[in-house]
Amino acid sequence: MDSILRAVAVYLFLLLILHFAGRRTLGQMTSFDFVLLLIIGETVQQGLLGEDSSITHSFLLIVTLIGLDVGLSLWKRESPLMGKLLEGVPLIVVEDGQPLKDRIYKARIDERDILAAARKLRGLQRMEQIKYAVLESNGSISIIPKQKNDEL
Repeated sequence: MDSILRAVAVYLFLLLILHFAGRRTLGQMTSFDFVLLLIIGETVQQGLLGEDSSITHSFLLIVTLIGLDVGLSLWKRESPLMGKLLEGVPLIVVEDGQPLKDRIYKARIDERDILAAARKLRGLQRMEQIKYAVLESNGSISIIPKQKNDEL
């Protein structure tokens, strides 16, 4: 029973930490972020397993963690509020070519990130060419370019 409680505590702790780390962190993983993730994984492993490193104990922990994840995904599907709490909602960061600086600051991105997404996804070069830029729940930035008739 102690193992299950530890697994639940670790799952909830990681869920909370990753939620506060922000969407952009997950969307822009650098090589250092990957190494940090490996270190976190090793640290969590020691906390989960404790003294018992048997295969049965490992299976119990895996079933607990997967069960929690499936349970939360089912809860999110039934409750839009839970989905918003766990994953957030898309955030418009550019509207009609104007960067919404307070939202950009709050999301911990900058205009270079938006322009990089605009170049990569749409071949756009200037902020004025963007109708909307949206920071999605998964940390990616979607770009909707202005159309010729939008500029009239």
